[in-house]
Amino acid sequence: MSTDHAQASLHALAAGLKARSISPVEIVGSCLERIANLNPKLHAFVEVYEAEARLAAEAADKAIRSGHAVGPLHGIPIALKDLVELEGRVATGGSAAWRHRRSTRTATLAQKLISAGMIIIGKTHTVEFAFGGWGTNQHLGTPWNPWDVETHRTPGGSSSGSGVAVAARMVPCAVGTDTGGSVRVPASWCGITGLKTTIGRVSTYGVLPLSPTLDTPGALTRTVEDAAVLLQVMQGADPRDPRTLSLRDVEPMSTLRRGVKGLRLARMADAERTGVTAEVLTAYDRSVEQLAGMGADIVDLPLPRSFHDYGRTMGRIVSAEAYALLNHLVDNNEEPIDEAVRPRVLFGAAISSREYLEMLAEREHLKLEFAASIANIDAVLAPVTMTPAIPLPMVDQNAAPLVFTRWVNFLDLCGLAVPNGFTPSGLPLSLQIVCRGGDEAMALRIGWAWQSATDWHEHVPPLAQ
Repeated sequence: MSTDHAQASLHALAAGLKARSISPVEIVGSCLERIANLNPKLHAFVEVYEAEARLAAEAADKAIRSGHAVGPLHGIPIALKDLVELEGRVATGGSAAWRHRRSTRTATLAQKLISAGMIIIGKTHTVEFAFGGWGTNQHLGTPWNPWDVETHRTPGGSSSGSGVAVAARMVPCAVGTDTGGSVRVPASWCGITGLKTTIGRVSTYGVLPLSPTLDTPGALTRTVEDAAVLLQVMQGADPRDPRTLSLRDVEPMSTLRRGVKGLRLARMADAERTGVTAEVLTAYDRSVEQLAGMGADIVDLPLPRSFHDYGRTMGRIVSAEAYALLNHLVDNNEEPIDEAVRPRVLFGAAISSREYLEMLAEREHLKLEFAASIANIDAVLAPVTMTPAIPLPMVDQNAAPLVFTRWVNFLDLCGLAVPNGFTPSGLPLSLQIVCRGGDEAMALRIGWAWQSATDWHEHVPPLAQ
């Protein structure tokens, strides 16, 4: 196996394929070897499509050599969170109750990836029904955060397996979903890049829902440039998801390298720092200062509500919609439902239709209020989590590590998580760049400038070396 292939970024692999210095067969072979070696410990994959991936790699190699490549990503493997449906394949949604549930459709985003020539190498673990930020799963198992060899720590959820698979160099990229932080939290705790897209940017058709109002697919990658590349493939109008019809496709590559000079970036209010560990705050303050040194104008952000207030209402919307979808499972005590997830869904049973509609109306009001408060601001800077990854025995399942992420979903914004440091014990930390809904290009531009000036994203976990 060529270590260079396993460690290479998505855009570096695409360049190698274009130059014909590497082949899809070599790339897929490297990934499969790493999965075979590491997955027994890391538990990132639910299922690996080895035989099919090798056949697809051989076909891609022949197509490329004959001048019939369908695009720059032809022959590059990708993993899908086990919410994304593939016709004929099992889609568990992280639930033991759905161990044998076979999909009758293929998700639009999967069809787009396949049409771009990408090779789906397998499905990755998720929190049951994608309802949880820690990354734990009682019945199907919790992936191991690769940054700690000895202690089983939170990988972040709900896209836990996707985060671990990318961090451990088992795949160059993976798809996750983000309803309240489920792309950004795994990205943060696994030391990689995670893009939470605007609602409607990427079709959710064929993606098992948790909260249809708030669910958004996103990319987990090694670099910001890789996230921009994947976004171009995944986005687009889809009549089967009407929300996608209101957004024009974004072109992130045209502005990616413009830097941050002259941009107005808002720091979070001092009141939001309560309860955040010193390590997270130190990395955050250093990041803000460094972006200022790169030419950004740092301003204060006097929001009308706290991040927590936005998140509390968001959590109630999710529970109400999740119960409407999953009541047939959680109301049946004979079903093997995660003891931490069942009460989160059952909470929605107590929310009346009147209260639910009032919350949706309040959300629209608060979106307008927030938009006015950031009218002259290009992005908001915040941490992704309040702490680094913690040991599993320390997890309080009655709490959620989503204070800094839920508000982004609630207000229909987009957000990017990028590595910005490490704790003294070697655990990754992350900076969140939040932009207006539809403005992924700005978030990626700021993130690319950050990664061009730092090397935090180039560090490799001990269990991936």
